[in-house]
Amino acid sequence: MECNINDNAKHCNCTYKSCPRKHKCCECLHYHRRNSELPACFFNAEQERTYNRSISYFIKTR
Repeated sequence: MECNINDNAKHCNCTYKSCPRKHKCCECLHYHRRNSELPACFFNAEQERTYNRSISYFIKTR
């Protein structure tokens, strides 16, 4: 399966501009999973801007 960056960009809410994985969902998920984190798309806009991708932060915001 090939990554469609243009389609992914329509749904990506990540504001970290210099991320090399931006709009590459598979790479993003693998990266954050290795670091026991969740990607930006799991958070609303206000939460995402904190750049806190921890699972504990995700649970706390629910």
